[in-house]
Amino acid sequence: MCTTCGCDGAGAVLHDHEHSHVIPAGDSRTVTLQRKVLAKNDAIAQRNRDWLAGRGVCMVNLMSSPGAGKTTLLERTATDLAGRLVICVIEGDQETALDADRIRAAGSAVVQINTGAGCHLDADMVARALAALDPPPGSVAVIENVGNLVCPALFDLGESARVVLGSVTEGADKPVKYPLMFRGADLVLVTKTDLLPYVDFDLVRYTADLAKIAPRARALAVSAVSGAGLADFCDWLERRQRPRPPARG
Repeated sequence: MCTTCGCDGAGAVLHDHEHSHVIPAGDSRTVTLQRKVLAKNDAIAQRNRDWLAGRGVCMVNLMSSPGAGKTTLLERTATDLAGRLVICVIEGDQETALDADRIRAAGSAVVQINTGAGCHLDADMVARALAALDPPPGSVAVIENVGNLVCPALFDLGESARVVLGSVTEGADKPVKYPLMFRGADLVLVTKTDLLPYVDFDLVRYTADLAKIAPRARALAVSAVSGAGLADFCDWLERRQRPRPPARG
């Protein structure tokens, strides 16, 4: 078991966390190892951040549970921003390159990371992926993290912003059930809103809970199918890459 995040430690491509199968949860040695792993990760994340800043590249960490619509959102976003903003993608999955193939077909450069049994990406994986991706100056690099609302929240990857997706098909209780993930978000996207007439999803409750848990996070309701809200998301990405000066009084 991974003493940091609880993954099963069976080994993974580009995944070199220290694992233990004998230290019980809560043991002082476990806490020490957690701190060691996270400290090493944070140092690499800062190097990633500095490297990106030197190139003028904004990196966004996109996180959600499986099936919330990350890949579909990126496909639509890459198409809508074509000619305005270059989107490069680091694609994280346990197995296959299915999502990477979709992103590539939408016109974005993409590097695939397969974690095997691993439940998240870490900063070292991303560092190696960035070297292969070679994002051009002025672009946005998007990390599509492994689908999981727990482990990815713990790991700084060197991103400048975190975006969390919650689909209407998942239910409205996700912010209160997974507060650490939502608390770290800069932007929360409520996805698949074209399905609202067909599912039991309380948008008022969701946004109220989110405001309590993550008051600094902006929330947008979007649909990659109908296009609703996507202009606002694209504008948000452009603002992150090229911050606009404040309006003169």
